[in-house]
Amino acid sequence: MKNFVVKTLANAAALAVAIWLVQDITLTGDSTGKKALTLVLVALLFGVVNFIVKPVVKFLSFPLFILTLGLITFVINALMLLLTSWLAGKLDLNFHVEGFWTALLGGLIISIVSWALNVVLPDDED
Repeated sequence: MKNFVVKTLANAAALAVAIWLVQDITLTGDSTGKKALTLVLVALLFGVVNFIVKPVVKFLSFPLFILTLGLITFVINALMLLLTSWLAGKLDLNFHVEGFWTALLGGLIISIVSWALNVVLPDDED
């Protein structure tokens, strides 16, 4: 359970950095509290998308992994971010990613920040 909370907070922090750095990734709300709650909910949604959908997409695109030497990962990360944005819209969460290139840049930022936070933050395996 501790590992789940740490991963969700790392996702929320990575999403916050992407929202801060990329103009076309937006999170809106009436107050700071509502924005924080929306950010955590979007982080949970992003985690579910990455846990359920991403492995299926990676498996189906395995030949592209070989052909592009793994660079297709950036495209898959962008598609997962776009899917999260679409699902957030369906769930009335105020999170939006405008376009594929924005998602590609946002996915790259989220990947770097998540990796750095997962290196620094404690793991449940200790």
